Amino acid sequence: MKRLRVATEVSLTIVITLAFCAAQAGPEGIVPGSASVQSVSPADRLRDKAGPQFRSERYPRYELRADDVLDISFEFTSEFNQTVTVQPDGYITLRGVGDVHVAGLTIPEITETIRSAYGKILNNPAIAIVLKDFDKPYFTADGAIGRPGKYELRGDTTVVEAIAIAGGFNESAKHSQVLLFRRVSRDWMEAKVLDVKKMLHDKSLSEDLHLKPGDMVFVPQSRISKIRRYIPVPGVGMALNPTL
Repeated sequence: MKRLRVATEVSLTIVITLAFCAAQAGPEGIVPGSASVQSVSPADRLRDKAGPQFRSERYPRYELRADDVLDISFEFTSEFNQTVTVQPDGYITLRGVGDVHVAGLTIPEITETIRSAYGKILNNPAIAIVLKDFDKPYFTADGAIGRPGKYELRGDTTVVEAIAIAGGFNESAKHSQVLLFRRVSRDWMEAKVLDVKKMLHDKSLSEDLHLKPGDMVFVPQSRISKIRRYIPVPGVGMALNPTL
């Protein structure tokens, strides 16, 4: 699992770099509004011909992921009661039914999925599902902020609040082009560009998006900050690096 998480973090870093470069590039990259950073395959087209839509729910339901543990209870057929673990590929193995893919589903959705699966061998099964063990929801903050890192997502949190939790903007931050990355499937990741500078100036947070577990907030550096470290020295004909 540690190797998988390291690989995921490396992939996210690459995606962030590519997405920010695209955002700086103009119309052909990410523009203010929603955009997708994706790997397109025939399966993607069949699964979602219209492409994913960026969603921000105020009180999002928890979505199952690998290593989550579920207690499944049957009211009238207790012989099917079982405890299952979500495997790395997103499947669980159900007694008498076989493998069912559940990663990314909420508890109400998986309840209906399992009820439908057992409906093939049981008459209108009454099922109760309890999330017994799970990875605590988190978000990641990176870029030109005080304390980049991984933070536990406790309750309802917006992008602006997440930046504050992560130490706030530093002097080199580009407040007008904050990026919010959200994974919508194994092969799809969406990005949203937020003008936090305008929101704070207008004293209106109506466009401040609410985070979902696994979201990443990335604050890029301003162009001025990228050249500020080199200061021309009059009469010397050279640049002095003040950080040395």
